[in-house]
Amino acid sequence: QVQLVESGGGLVQAGGSLRLSCAASGRTVGRYYMGWFRQVPGKERESVAGISWTGGNIYYLPSVKGRFTISRDNAKTTVYLQMNSLKPEDAAVYYCAAADVPTVVGGLYSYWGQGTQVTVSS
Repeated sequence: QVQLVESGGGLVQAGGSLRLSCAASGRTVGRYYMGWFRQVPGKERESVAGISWTGGNIYYLPSVKGRFTISRDNAKTTVYLQMNSLKPEDAAVYYCAAADVPTVVGGLYSYWGQGTQVTVSS
């Protein structure tokens, strides 16, 4: 079992920054591909970014590339999502998730956090 706990969400003005954290615990968390997803009511969940256990194989949603940065610490127990130049359309509940393989398909992720709300005011 892997437990994931997100933090760092909040209210920010457009153009501002937030850093989300995902604390992972459980057996061999370092082997999982870690992803960040977001969802707003009435819309499908979308993959925002992903990173492999080596720190490579990084994926970004095209609309966030250049503004968001995903990273994981050396102990591979925390994954971060640095979000800069935030736009109102970035507002959503952000979820951290773990998968056995690199993927953007939410259905292939085995473990999910509870989510953290990001609100961006215009």
